[in-house]
Amino acid sequence: MTDTFYDAVIVGGGTAGLSAAQMLGRARRRVLVVDAAAPRNRFVAHMHSVLGHDGRSPAELLRIGRAEAEAYGVEFLRTTVTSIDDAGGRLSVAYDGGTLSARGAVLTTGVVDDLPDVPGLREQWGRGVIHCPYCHGYEVAGRRLGVLATSPASLHQIELVRQWSDDVTAFTAGLGDVDDTVTARLAGRGIRLVDSIVTELRAEDDVVTAVLTADGTAHPIDALFTAPTPRLHLDYAANLDLAISPEPGEGLRVDMRGGTSHPRVFAAGNVVTPFGNVPLSMGQGSMAGAGLNAALVMEDAAIASLARS
Repeated sequence: MTDTFYDAVIVGGGTAGLSAAQMLGRARRRVLVVDAAAPRNRFVAHMHSVLGHDGRSPAELLRIGRAEAEAYGVEFLRTTVTSIDDAGGRLSVAYDGGTLSARGAVLTTGVVDDLPDVPGLREQWGRGVIHCPYCHGYEVAGRRLGVLATSPASLHQIELVRQWSDDVTAFTAGLGDVDDTVTARLAGRGIRLVDSIVTELRAEDDVVTAVLTADGTAHPIDALFTAPTPRLHLDYAANLDLAISPEPGEGLRVDMRGGTSHPRVFAAGNVVTPFGNVPLSMGQGSMAGAGLNAALVMEDAAIASLARS
């Protein structure tokens, strides 16, 4: 790159990042998307509950979105951002291979899913092991479903999965203490409760067949739901000291436009809402792109006013 000054740098090229890029490209800004090509949903073959794209692969959606953004002059760089610093009136962005400057940035690097440490589970992630019933429940409806609790919050997932099948086994060791009222409610819905610790997920011919527990029992299932622990991917932004919500299930603090605690930095997608789905990330990305453009418009006006005076 011979000219490395941009109006906007977008960190992350998933659905949130591409939505922000499209908005800024249509606003005639010079935009660069820096993308490491590792979207969170790369492990699944199809998306669902995405209006107009139901059943489409995540990779295909990103291909379409990238082509749309490129049509508006958006540039792409496949690499990893290593740091962002406030350089006074601009941001200095270092990446694996060089540096560049930008007037503003949109962070859309999402989260990393830390999975339960159960042998055999990681190999099935996104296929026989899934998280969101709304995204994948219809495809396993009516089958033998297991739910591996990872925290007290998993109680909601257990009760939710029951909507898709009347054959549900909940592995409850990760729930902590469960009172008799909750136990009775789950039992009343026909949910089997297993409090022995899960030690292994078994599969045959790459198809999930059973969960093995510490008491030596093999529990037959056809698919396993579990909730990974989302970990924000923000090491590269440490020098910006961005405000992060202390509330469970929340990420970077942003205003209604996607603005963070730094006036030149906006954010969208799972880095803001770790449990958000594809449509929510799209909407947030579009708003963050518009929000950054609005901030740049105000700066343009201030610069012009100062020059005139």
